[in-house]
Amino acid sequence: MSDKNYKNVALYPHSAAYAREHGELDAYRASYKANIACKEAIEKAISENYHDNRLNSKAASPQVGERFAGGRIAHVLAATVRHKDWDGRISPDNKAWAKTIPVCEDVDAWQQDRSVYFVVDQAHPGLVDLFVSHFRKEQEHSKTTPGKKPSVLAKLREKTAESEVPTAIPGAKEAER
Repeated sequence: MSDKNYKNVALYPHSAAYAREHGELDAYRASYKANIACKEAIEKAISENYHDNRLNSKAASPQVGERFAGGRIAHVLAATVRHKDWDGRISPDNKAWAKTIPVCEDVDAWQQDRSVYFVVDQAHPGLVDLFVSHFRKEQEHSKTTPGKKPSVLAKLREKTAESEVPTAIPGAKEAER
């Protein structure tokens, strides 16, 4: 697996059959390759950030986000959760979330679903569930604060306002109660 950045590779929303019919096989193949690379990056991030029976999802999720757009990560995670719908180690909330993410049915000539090749299957389902939960929280947080950085001017005004809080005058007596 290479550390190539796939953020600029568009997520192809249709099946291989659709891509073939519409002359879009190159876009399909590039997206499919990026999906598999994303799956591998998620597995690697989980593996590298699991220590002492804990997953450091705060480190694992950004590790994947450095190379892949959020839409692709959501697509791969949703496909993974859907394929593991029977697994009780995946939370009902994550299963419900996965059903809201569009993942097209992509069946080959042997009636095999091609999305199985980008299902996260080299990590424990419980760890995948933790990763999905953290990813969803990050996505929700980014929706509420979309890339907006706090204003430097606002920070300066806060500091100025804090420093202007009246303090006791040295030598003055406090009012008796």
